Amino acid sequence: MAANGTARGRAATGTIAGYVLRIARESAHGTQAAIAEAIGVDLATWQGWETGRRPLANIKAGALLNLRRRLLALGSDPQVLQLLDPAMDADRIVSATLFPENTTPHPLADWVHTRDTAHMLAWALNGTTPPALARRTSSGRRGPVAKAPLLPMSDRSVFFSQLRETADSAVRTGEGGLLLHRQALYLCSYDRSPEATSWMGHALHARRDLIAVRGWTPHWPTARSTATALVRLGDRQPLLDFIDRAMADDDAAETANLNYWAYWLGSIREPQPNDGFMRHGVSNWEPVCLFRGLTAGLRQAPAYEDLYVHSLWALLATHRWLPLADHAVTGMLRARTAELLDNNGTSPRARRELNAVQYVLRENRT
Repeated sequence: MAANGTARGRAATGTIAGYVLRIARESAHGTQAAIAEAIGVDLATWQGWETGRRPLANIKAGALLNLRRRLLALGSDPQVLQLLDPAMDADRIVSATLFPENTTPHPLADWVHTRDTAHMLAWALNGTTPPALARRTSSGRRGPVAKAPLLPMSDRSVFFSQLRETADSAVRTGEGGLLLHRQALYLCSYDRSPEATSWMGHALHARRDLIAVRGWTPHWPTARSTATALVRLGDRQPLLDFIDRAMADDDAAETANLNYWAYWLGSIREPQPNDGFMRHGVSNWEPVCLFRGLTAGLRQAPAYEDLYVHSLWALLATHRWLPLADHAVTGMLRARTAELLDNNGTSPRARRELNAVQYVLRENRT
């Protein structure tokens, strides 16, 4: 039984990227046979890519580049093609967790994963469609068609079990395991089972001491992830405490927060091997991109509104011209801040910061 399960699992380690490839093909309005012929591969090879039996990550770099270029020329949506990289990264994380190898580091240990990768993982682990693909996932094909690259229940159970063990072992290795522990712990919050919720609550609350530390420390990114993961479990207070104690009135921590947002929202495009970029800074990120991303998030993720509000307040404090850069986004932000100020549930700090944001918006009204 174990051997067969392993074989099935290993055969599916390219499932996420294969599903994105299928959406890319469908966006070009081509059948598997037609696209395979146009690309210059046999039908079985193409079908293997789409099902994940032949992981795209195993293709030689030159062949993969040619595949992307040919699909683009055939009419595939470029935004879908752009998601092949995070999909392959997600497949790599799934494979390394299901089938750990002691000879190589876990991919969560040597690279800060991106929002797109996190969305791909959520898609495979709980069926949540990535926002970038929300309008692209339904197929017009007849017959039973998978709605998502959702891992089988047995694989999801093994994945989360192994990931919890990974998070526990990483924290015992000291500062060298901080990145792996932080990212594994955050992904564990995608498991919605009662057992996992109980484990997550215990694991996260065991790290709450980090939230009380003022300003920047090497544990600051872990504290931030802990606070946001607790929000996912319905506990908002640690995030409020984190903003008050570990961010507000500390220039290094405010810089770290904006740098992390810039990376998460795609304003920093260079891969980062560890969390050090938050503290030391990547100074060439585009503030307009960050302004748009934070404004969108303020509406799309109400559970995290305190963090979005504080981040927008900090961004506008140093880039007061931003409301002039995109009038449509500024209009969205003006409307959303008014809604939140009318809401009695808005925290006192968020209310003060929303008033400050509104002042900047009025200051730049044209």
